Amino acid sequence: MAEPQRIVIVGAGLAGATAAGALRDRGFGGRITVFGTEPHRPYELPALSKDLLLGKAAEPAWVHEPGFYADNEIELELGVPVRELRPGDHAVVDSNGAVRTYDRLLLATGSRPRVLPGARGHVLRTLDDSLALRPALREGSHVLVVGAGWIGCEVAAAARVRGCRVTVVDPSAEPLVRVLGPELGAVFRRLHTEHGVEFRLGAGVSRFTPSGVVLDDGDELLADLVVLAVGATPRLELAEAAGLALAAGGVAVDPVLRTSAPDVFAAGDIAAHEHPRYGHRVRVEHWANAKDQGTHVAGSLLGLDEPYQKSPYFFTDQYDLGMEYRGLAGPDDELVVRGDLEARQFVAFWLRDGRLRAAMNVNVWDHGTALQALVDARAAVTPAQLREADLGSLV
Repeated sequence: MAEPQRIVIVGAGLAGATAAGALRDRGFGGRITVFGTEPHRPYELPALSKDLLLGKAAEPAWVHEPGFYADNEIELELGVPVRELRPGDHAVVDSNGAVRTYDRLLLATGSRPRVLPGARGHVLRTLDDSLALRPALREGSHVLVVGAGWIGCEVAAAARVRGCRVTVVDPSAEPLVRVLGPELGAVFRRLHTEHGVEFRLGAGVSRFTPSGVVLDDGDELLADLVVLAVGATPRLELAEAAGLALAAGGVAVDPVLRTSAPDVFAAGDIAAHEHPRYGHRVRVEHWANAKDQGTHVAGSLLGLDEPYQKSPYFFTDQYDLGMEYRGLAGPDDELVVRGDLEARQFVAFWLRDGRLRAAMNVNVWDHGTALQALVDARAAVTPAQLREADLGSLV
């Protein structure tokens, strides 16, 4: 496969911007054009629901410094979304109607917030969303958060720290139950309850009103502010219209992140990746995946045939709780806890058929390297070893 002369990247988020930088790091001297829907230069998302929302930071973490793109001759087309992908012509059409040809293309269009029918209120996905929500979190106001996933819990924590009264509504029995299960979900519920958050769990939203919501049990909740945090939807419109194969809720990519269309690759939220470690497709909507796949796909765009094999990773900070999660567990996996759930200082492990699938450290920071190695190796371990042995010795 001859080295390309022109690479087009559709999406100026973390995956796309990281890929552009990694192409230059690998010595690619051809033309790079990055199209983005927002007017801001590429930035990272975690601070939007953490330090930026809390007022601890004035701006997000930018993927690169302001002069990086000009210095490296990377064309940033900000506020210029791509409206059509033409794989047969090796071309894209931007929102101004201009046709841009490519030798290789990366789709990194990310996700948009999921919304409920008739929904009213704030969402949190972009820098502008965070900057609009932050001043609305006024001390003494009542904030109603619809959704008890990661974003919902982080918004609830930020609102409480800023002195708001907070109610969280979710049809699940515990917050974060879909990812962590009921026992660990209860840990986060107790954390928020101790900080004054009120939960309405086991109840969904029937409809939105100008002053709040009506639950499906008939109760009406009034609020000064409603925040919708009910997940995200990958932006697949371009891929679908262009006839790219879809799978597992995303764009189907092989182990090196190549799509079904010649010379078209995908990374980040939209990539349903044929993961060599897990033996099935994996689609991850987290910061580390976007960054790591962006770095890796640069090699694929230049003709390298190396599979992407990293384990998923994400983190959260809520009040005085810090957490890191590595790996990929399922709801039926065996949970093993090392440490003290009540004190919120523990490591949780998930086992399947005697092998480690995932690990989560909460307010415990001594074992990161060992946990990563054990998860990556899908180590054969027993519950007793995980509870009692030196973790480094199990690697």
